[in-house]
Amino acid sequence: MSILVTGSVAIDHIMVFEDQFKNHVLPDQIESLNVAFLVPEMQKSWGGTGANIAYNLRVLEEDPVLLATVGSDLGDYADWLDLKGIRRDWILTLEDSFTAQAFLVTDRDHNQLIMFHPGAMDRAHEARLDSVEVELEVGIVSPNGKQAMLELARGLKSKGTPCVIDPGQGLPMFDGSELLEMIEGASVFVVNAYEWALTQEKTGLSEEEVAERVGALLVTQGADGSRLRKGGQSSGVLVEEALTEIPAVVPDAIVDPTGCGDAYRSGLLFAMAHGMPLETGARLGSVMGSLKVAQSGPQSIVLSFAQVKEQFHRAFGYSL
Repeated sequence: MSILVTGSVAIDHIMVFEDQFKNHVLPDQIESLNVAFLVPEMQKSWGGTGANIAYNLRVLEEDPVLLATVGSDLGDYADWLDLKGIRRDWILTLEDSFTAQAFLVTDRDHNQLIMFHPGAMDRAHEARLDSVEVELEVGIVSPNGKQAMLELARGLKSKGTPCVIDPGQGLPMFDGSELLEMIEGASVFVVNAYEWALTQEKTGLSEEEVAERVGALLVTQGADGSRLRKGGQSSGVLVEEALTEIPAVVPDAIVDPTGCGDAYRSGLLFAMAHGMPLETGARLGSVMGSLKVAQSGPQSIVLSFAQVKEQFHRAFGYSL
């Protein structure tokens, strides 16, 4: 049984601004913004939500199925995926496109400015779910091309595969009815605090009304941990409590927040694939997020699975 990961594969250009954005943006000039931020150093790294989740699942000794599209410029990234044991069997190369590219600038307060060129990701719907001929335990629909996200959500539900809907940065692409279609019948709907507020604004629904449409609702809140709420749908997920507050795991250092949410999602998927309660998945996600934020780059956790399990036991007092 495999974990299906759908989402972007992207090349990240990560920069750090050694000041605070707020010191250089004049509120009364916001309508004619023209600001340059000097970033003396730049790091090129491999990223994209789908690939990041797959990388972290490999840390957890899973063998994910990564369904995605890339451009003809994948180059060294392909070698990296091979080195890390992330299979490229279901990655479709579009020769007339660039691989998606992200440009991220983080200031001293860990605020981020992100520019994103979707490239091949816009045609992610061409990487078809029916091309995956392995048995799936669970699948995640993470930020990707809009058409792909809608079609993948429909496809996983129609197959009866437990489905995690994680719209992430792609959430603004959807209107209220489209977002409701993806949410309805999902095993888990997971968003961060900002995305949760945007979800409520777009759908006009309360927390209770959204929860009734899914197996579970999970809202991550950064350093404040995450909130897991049991939903009203029977969707093959185990949630032990009606409402559980999951504490964040304090990291050894705060170096780079890029990809922390993706690391968290790997813990959630691991638990679902192994029939564990979602509470355990959220706790494992907190551990993975804390390990990620202490390293630079979105695919940077180098601990063994045994070491991750030790970290889990230390943080929560029981074995994974």
